[in-house]
Amino acid sequence: MSDVAITALLIVALFALLGSSVWIGLTLAGVAWIGMELFSSRPAGDAMAVTVWGSSSSWTLTALPLFIWMGEILFRTKLSESMFRGLAPWVGRLPGRLLHTNVIGCTIFAAVSGSSAATCATIGKMTLPELGRRGYPEDITIGSLAGAGTLGLLIPPSIIMIVYGVTADVSIARLFVAGIIPGILLASLFSGYLGLWSVLNRGRVPPAEQALTFGQKVHESRHLIPVVVLIAAVLGSIYTGIATATEAAAVGVVGSLLLSAAQRSLNWETFRESLLGATRLYCMIALILAGAAFLTLSMGYIGLPRNLAEFVGSLGLSPFGLIVALTVFYIILGCFLDGISMVVLTMGVILPTVQAAQIDLIWFGIFIVIVVEMAQITPPVGFNLFVLQGMTGKEITWIARVTLPFFILMCAMLLLLWWFPGMATWLPSKM
Repeated sequence: MSDVAITALLIVALFALLGSSVWIGLTLAGVAWIGMELFSSRPAGDAMAVTVWGSSSSWTLTALPLFIWMGEILFRTKLSESMFRGLAPWVGRLPGRLLHTNVIGCTIFAAVSGSSAATCATIGKMTLPELGRRGYPEDITIGSLAGAGTLGLLIPPSIIMIVYGVTADVSIARLFVAGIIPGILLASLFSGYLGLWSVLNRGRVPPAEQALTFGQKVHESRHLIPVVVLIAAVLGSIYTGIATATEAAAVGVVGSLLLSAAQRSLNWETFRESLLGATRLYCMIALILAGAAFLTLSMGYIGLPRNLAEFVGSLGLSPFGLIVALTVFYIILGCFLDGISMVVLTMGVILPTVQAAQIDLIWFGIFIVIVVEMAQITPPVGFNLFVLQGMTGKEITWIARVTLPFFILMCAMLLLLWWFPGMATWLPSKM
């Protein structure tokens, strides 16, 4: 059976299961089981048990529920409200006003978590209720959060950069530094789009709050102090080498509990609700991760990613043509696999072709991170879309549609990265 026929069959199975209202994680696992049972000699049941257990018991993954719990604590206490009170005077006069808090919050938290899912879930818990209460439209609010949540992969520390650095044998520290300028620029593109959208849709943006003098804005900024202290504690513990990302997540949970207790907004009810809320959201994400891990294993045994990568490498394209082909290839692949799996399954075949085209591997690492970011918001297996679907109850097709402008902005970012490669290579060259 040809690769095209196998792919078509699995896509039909995927949509059939999703259309039958089967849970997303179980759908991914079911498609993986069908593929492995029909098109490989490996016993599907044994492989599924080992893969699900391995993906669920990862120590690195421990940071995710802790960061989600931190977001739940911030959401259910006065800390999220304080963040808005501190930011509102500074962004309230910009086109788009408080919509920029999604981008600013994700940019800041991306430097804490290194995970797109954790960034999207944590900031969403803080911003979505506040923006909804203040009358901001759901479509642009959720779309901007889905797009900005992907910054968790580009702004260091980044889990996907670590995976790429190991597979490509390049300096992870230089990769981290290389992501700083592109990350800030991409966040600026998101904010610029929000400003443009608000100018074109003035009637949908709530009116500006009371104008404040500079001194009053500085005075209101005191409400940011608890959140800044919390972020400084988490970031400082990572960059000083005191704690790993997982340990820093625990620092964030303890810090958020202490700060909310100091503000007298922590009681048994809010503690219980935050813990149960984090448990529910993480269980949803963990089930999806387990299904995605099994789907990745199944695709590996069938050989689809490797065959597609070999096909791209055999085309004999120019460097620019190669980058365009790889962009299309990874976008398509991202419709069915998570980002880390995309890197792990294809780098062994793609890297020799990239090196033969004399493309800088540090630059290529940033390129890979951005296309993996794009994969986070492409249906049917866009992970940020799943996270937001679980948080909002919206249809995944609706979320994908409102996120489309931010996908296009990422495509523009790839063009800027090609035209100005120094954005990714200048800072690492100074190390």
